[in-house]
Amino acid sequence: MRTTKPITISLPTNILRETERIAKEEVRTRTDVIRDALNQYVVSRRWQRLRQWGAQTAERLELKTEEDLQQFLDLRGL
Repeated sequence: MRTTKPITISLPTNILRETERIAKEEVRTRTDVIRDALNQYVVSRRWQRLRQWGAQTAERLELKTEEDLQQFLDLRGL
C-alpha cells in the first residue's frame, strides 16, 4: 500500500534552481528536499501553535514571571 500521494506544485524559478542545487549537493532528489522543507514547516507551525497556547494559558492564569509559574506548578505537585 502506498504511503505517499503525488501532487503537483508550481515554484518560482529561483526557488526551483536553489532546490535543485541543494539536492545535487546533498545527493538527494528534489522531492526529498521539498518533502523535508515542508515537514520542517509543519513542525515549526505546531511548535508555534503550542507556544501561542502556552502564552494564552499563562495570561489566563495570570502567570507573569518564572516564579509565578514555579509556584503554580508546586501547588499542583508538578
